[in-house]
Amino acid sequence: MPTIYYEIGRLARGGKNMKKKEIPKEVEENLYPGEQILYSLKKKLSLEARPKYLIVTDRRVIYLDLKILGRYDFIDIPYEKLEQVSFHKGPVASEFVLKSEEGRIINLTWMEREEAKSALKAIQDSLNAIAVEPVSIQKKKGLLGEDLLLKKPPELVSRTLPMTRVIEEKKVKAEEGPAEKLKKLKELYDAGVINEQEYEEKRKKLLEQL
Repeated sequence: MPTIYYEIGRLARGGKNMKKKEIPKEVEENLYPGEQILYSLKKKLSLEARPKYLIVTDRRVIYLDLKILGRYDFIDIPYEKLEQVSFHKGPVASEFVLKSEEGRIINLTWMEREEAKSALKAIQDSLNAIAVEPVSIQKKKGLLGEDLLLKKPPELVSRTLPMTRVIEEKKVKAEEGPAEKLKKLKELYDAGVINEQEYEEKRKKLLEQL
C-alpha cells in the first residue's frame, strides 16, 4: 500500500482560520470574486511528484491535480450541478466520489474516513446554506465496510444565483443604457404590453437621460 500524506485545513465562513500556504496559487487564481474556501484536503502519494487537492468553497467543489512542468488539471462542480457525493470504506481500499448532473465524476481513492466525513460535512453545510429543504448524509455500515452518501434532492432550490450568472447579469445591467431601454420600451409598446400614455411617460424620462 502506498504511503499517503495529508494536510488538512478548515475555514470558518470568512476564511480567517486557514493558513495562506495551504491554498495553492492555482486555486486562488481561479476563485470567483468573494468566493470563500471552507475546507481543503491535500493528498500526496509517495510515488507522485506533486500533490492533489480537494477544495470545498461556498460555491462549488474543486479538484486540483498538480503535475510537473507547471501543468495541472482543474475540475470544479458548482453546487447547482452537483448530483451526489459518496464515500465507501472497504476492508482494503477507500473511495470518495463526486458526481455531477452531466455525468462528470471526480474519484479520490485511498481517502481516509475522517477526511471524507469532514469533506462531506463541509459540502452538506454549503448546500444547506442555499437550499430550501435540508440536505442530509445517509450512512450504512456493514461487516466489511461503510458507506456515506450525500444526494441532492430533485426539489432542491437555491436561494442564491450561481456566481457565473451573477457576473453575467451585472455585466448586462452595466451595459444597458438609455438607448437600449428606449428600444425595449418601443418593443413593449408595439407588442401591446403597455398603452400609449405609459409609453410616452417612460419615453420622456429616458430621453432626459441621454
